Amino acid sequence: MQVLRLQPGTSITVFNGQGGEFEAQILEMTRRDVYVQVHRFHPIEREAPLAIHMAIGMPANERMDWLIEKCTELGLTQLSPLMTQHNVVKLNTERGDKKILHWSSIAAAACAQCGRNRAPKINTPTTLNQWLKTLPTQLEANAPRWFFSLDPLAQPLYEQFMLIKNIELKHQAQVVMAFGPEGGWSAEEESALKTHHFIPVSLGERTLRAETAAIAALASLSLLL
Repeated sequence: MQVLRLQPGTSITVFNGQGGEFEAQILEMTRRDVYVQVHRFHPIEREAPLAIHMAIGMPANERMDWLIEKCTELGLTQLSPLMTQHNVVKLNTERGDKKILHWSSIAAAACAQCGRNRAPKINTPTTLNQWLKTLPTQLEANAPRWFFSLDPLAQPLYEQFMLIKNIELKHQAQVVMAFGPEGGWSAEEESALKTHHFIPVSLGERTLRAETAAIAALASLSLLL
């Protein structure tokens, strides 16, 4: 607010991250807090018709922050940070809780920047196997699952995108995308993903950083939707 030089009496728009937005007016500003009076609610939605759940072997520090900011702007619905066999970043419960608060604040700021009024859900960092256990045991209708692989036999991602065009898009439909860490997936991890109905896909011949691949895939999918 201070950066924008807003003053008491200024009309603003606020949101709570759960959808829709409110007309409001600034009543008072202090060095740390802004007090507003909330008025009319508008049930405006700016979400894509297809929910996108991304899991990723956590990149370190600023790169993870950057990933969350850009993926929020591109419409990510849910993020699951993973600790994999080749991961550099390992978090205990206390550090994981602090990271979730930090990442959630980045996502909220990105929502305010782009006009989105639903913040993505950021899950507790966990291992790949623990995360896979949280997914439905049966592959749901209208729910493609992809993991990005360096295997030369992995399918081009654009071919999977063509299949989505034939899906009747509904808000409860969901795509799940899994990205490995900088060191890639281990053979055991790729096998576990396939067991849970994930299809190995590729973005092309070049080897991209985990966060670059995630942004590229999400941006491409956003254009399709």
